[in-house]
Amino acid sequence: MITEKITSDPMTEGQLKAIKRLLEDGINSFNSGDLVNLGFTKEEAQEIFKKGNLIQDEIKTFMTALLKKFAIIDKRFGIPVEFNLTVPADYNHDTQIDASAQKAKKEKTTYYYNNDLNSKNFSKATRKLEPGKTYRVKMIPILETVTSEDCMNISRRYNGILAGGQGVTLVYDVAKEKLLKGKWTISFDEKDALWEDADGYHRVPYVDAYSDGGFGFVLGYFEGDWDDFYVILVFCDLPASEQAST
Repeated sequence: MITEKITSDPMTEGQLKAIKRLLEDGINSFNSGDLVNLGFTKEEAQEIFKKGNLIQDEIKTFMTALLKKFAIIDKRFGIPVEFNLTVPADYNHDTQIDASAQKAKKEKTTYYYNNDLNSKNFSKATRKLEPGKTYRVKMIPILETVTSEDCMNISRRYNGILAGGQGVTLVYDVAKEKLLKGKWTISFDEKDALWEDADGYHRVPYVDAYSDGGFGFVLGYFEGDWDDFYVILVFCDLPASEQAST
């Protein structure tokens, strides 16, 4: 059981400098002898020079993934899959779910749609997405069985916006290809903001992205557990510098 309190305080200037030195030391530890042991020919070495920019980009990508891997506090969750999403200018929070449903139900790739996933039932959203604004979307894999509270805590760890039914249907509308195949993408909100069914259960929207290209729109139970079939969807505010450039 994870008992450590997870905070969202940014790293200190000292920590930033220390991590940068750690990365630099890692690169510097790769010495001439290591290069000799690789046994490159003159022609192969020349090819490396030609692709210098690509290699530097690959190094940065690899190091970023490595840092994210070792920064994970709660090992029950994996490294988030991330992408940027700009909310359409004509986005309407109050009608988003119904508008999305109307289109989805007509598509041959929609295998199932729970009619209780509608704008009326999920009108009590904690936070509304802003038209025209770009967000960083994170899909956080669940690696072992967790509770809804565990999922909420990891979402807070990433300073996530709980976008509920509006968020997951919007991702389907504008970036369905980003949904992880063979996984069920759940989109939480605060418990009191979720629709409560006739049996007193609070329902959580999620979208199944089947491996064959189909989709299902389902409602899970906040009171239940979630296993490694699921990933958690959260929206995050971009830093001001990135938001200005979008």
